Amino acid sequence: MTTIEIFALIVVIVAAIKMIFALTSPKSWLNFTGKVWKFPTLMMWASLILAAIVLYYILQTLTIIDIFAVMLFIALLSATTMAVYARDFLSIIPKIVKDKKFLKKAWLPILIWLVLIIWAAKELFV
Repeated sequence: MTTIEIFALIVVIVAAIKMIFALTSPKSWLNFTGKVWKFPTLMMWASLILAAIVLYYILQTLTIIDIFAVMLFIALLSATTMAVYARDFLSIIPKIVKDKKFLKKAWLPILIWLVLIIWAAKELFV
């Protein structure tokens, strides 16, 4: 099994577990996610480190353009899910926009996105 196939297997297993719990015992899923997200800074750094590792291995097979194309698919699939709860998501946005510390809190993901966007644009147009 290749590294990419292992990554796909991880997604299959985690998604299947999530779906089973979300459909059969939503409260236990909520309890679990509450524990996972109890330490958001730790979650952010752990996710960033894992994302860097995954990106490294994915780039052995795909280009940043391929990855951005997959991100479009995931964004559209996520939008389908979020559309069901659009009012709830939209009610949170004004709070985030009014947060004076938004840039201080979100500087790292913003920086990462800027680097990735510039990298993909460079590959597309240079």
